[in-house]
Amino acid sequence: MRKVREHINVYLVGAIMYGLIEIIWRGHTHWSMVLTGGVCFLIIYKIAPLASPLLLRCLAITFSITAIEFAVGVIVNIIFELNVWDYTDRKFNLFGQICPLYSAFWFLLSFVGVLFCKYIYQVYREQ
Repeated sequence: MRKVREHINVYLVGAIMYGLIEIIWRGHTHWSMVLTGGVCFLIIYKIAPLASPLLLRCLAITFSITAIEFAVGVIVNIIFELNVWDYTDRKFNLFGQICPLYSAFWFLLSFVGVLFCKYIYQVYREQ
């Protein structure tokens, strides 16, 4: 039960942070981005404590978040036509759902995410 509570809390932190990042960056967000943020943060939380080099962990996080954003984008923007975001004006975009620029931003943010998740991980291990 302790592990379930831990993962729920991490998910909620990620959901809120992702929504706030969107509001700060774009001025608004969408409920699907809040849900996506929780999933992405859980992935960061699972990758953060691994023994591999920090650069490799951050690359794994970047690819994971980009893949999740692509999947969510296909569902939300293409299938359901909600038009939450559109990167068709960005270079090297894939169906307007992902692009290298935003993957680079996630790469940079992943360093902070790893440090934050390692801190959360330690807090839960000390309880």
